[in-house]
Amino acid sequence: MQPLFNAILENVPAPVVDVDAPLQLLVTNLGYDDYRGVTAVGRIHAGKMVAGAPVARILKDGTIVPERARYLYVYQGLDKVEVESATAGDIVAIAGLEAINIGETLADAEHPVALPTITVEEPTVRMTFGVNTSPFTGKEGKWSTSRKLRDRLFDELKNNVALRVEETDSPDTFLVSGRGELHLAILIETMRREGYEFQVSRPEAIFKSGPNGEVLEPFEDLSIDTSPDTVGTVVEMLGNRRGKMLDMTNNPDNTVHLSYLVPTRGLLGFRYQFLTATRGMGILNTLFHGYLPLAGPISARATSSIVAWETGQASTYGLKNAEERGVLFYGAGVDVYEGMVVGETQRPDDVTVNVCKKKHLTNMRSSNKDIEIRLTPPLEMSLDQAIEYLAEDELLEVTPLNYRIRKRILDTEERGKQSKKAKEVLAED
Repeated sequence: MQPLFNAILENVPAPVVDVDAPLQLLVTNLGYDDYRGVTAVGRIHAGKMVAGAPVARILKDGTIVPERARYLYVYQGLDKVEVESATAGDIVAIAGLEAINIGETLADAEHPVALPTITVEEPTVRMTFGVNTSPFTGKEGKWSTSRKLRDRLFDELKNNVALRVEETDSPDTFLVSGRGELHLAILIETMRREGYEFQVSRPEAIFKSGPNGEVLEPFEDLSIDTSPDTVGTVVEMLGNRRGKMLDMTNNPDNTVHLSYLVPTRGLLGFRYQFLTATRGMGILNTLFHGYLPLAGPISARATSSIVAWETGQASTYGLKNAEERGVLFYGAGVDVYEGMVVGETQRPDDVTVNVCKKKHLTNMRSSNKDIEIRLTPPLEMSLDQAIEYLAEDELLEVTPLNYRIRKRILDTEERGKQSKKAKEVLAED
């Protein structure tokens, strides 16, 4: 990192500041200190700030509230160091202002002048976080109760200002909204590493009602840089997801830049497919554009799941039979349970198989090594891939050790009844 830091010092100019002007600081982020509560983070635009001195907090509507900056910190590397004062150009954290929000200005108490405000983008994607209800619950995680899960999610709101957490009708399930799949995936991975065990649903876009009663959905400004060889594939993929091309230019480095307006709904599950199509060489960035009328239907996942029929340990013989129907996610010797998704099939409907089935041994054939060597290595999914794979009737079980895709209804017979009812209702409509 040192060459990067040196380049920043050499090429990026120092901020233009006025140390003698009245104090101005725009709050651009919020943090939380276990001992001193909420901390407001921002760069001092002008003037000087002194710990304990009175300041004026200017709200977004222009209202001025008298406050006192009780504790003042500056950053040294990754650490915060408490100081008595800081001057224009310094990035500081101020504690003791409990009701402060992003976009507000801290100004001189005698000459309060507000800076241009900023806003935090609203969440566009949501998913449910719930207590793990699989047969393996409590075996791999340190924290698995609804109380622990609730406390952890609401604690996250103290630092993660773009996140929203809502209670649901079930005390074991919470609705979590964020700025996109990646935003929520980072939270899931962080909690997993902390020892939490839970289950999440498939991400979905957040819709709104327009002034005339029409349905509005979030759209993203999408920027892509890819090679000329893969641009055709990317254009086709985005066309299928209701993307509207705004611009296409050739870059000097022999890459192609694409600008698109795409519904957020169309970008769910796109990132992994994009990286696969561009062989990991494509670059993708999104920025929230706004809410626009519903773009229309977007095709869902074209494949179905291979589902375990019984609880036990996956055997080579059972997996060999399942492999003939599609791609497997697990190898032999892995513990599975009824309703757990063990693979992917190209068939239109889910396939239920007994991956724990064992071959009866005889004197003529006492070993299954000749079967074992014919098994294709399983497809091991990352967290992003697993989230993107989920269907409406599936959940992702997350533990510190594993990700497991499962059906919402684990019982095979009950799941079949529900599926039959759903098809009958669909046929009547």
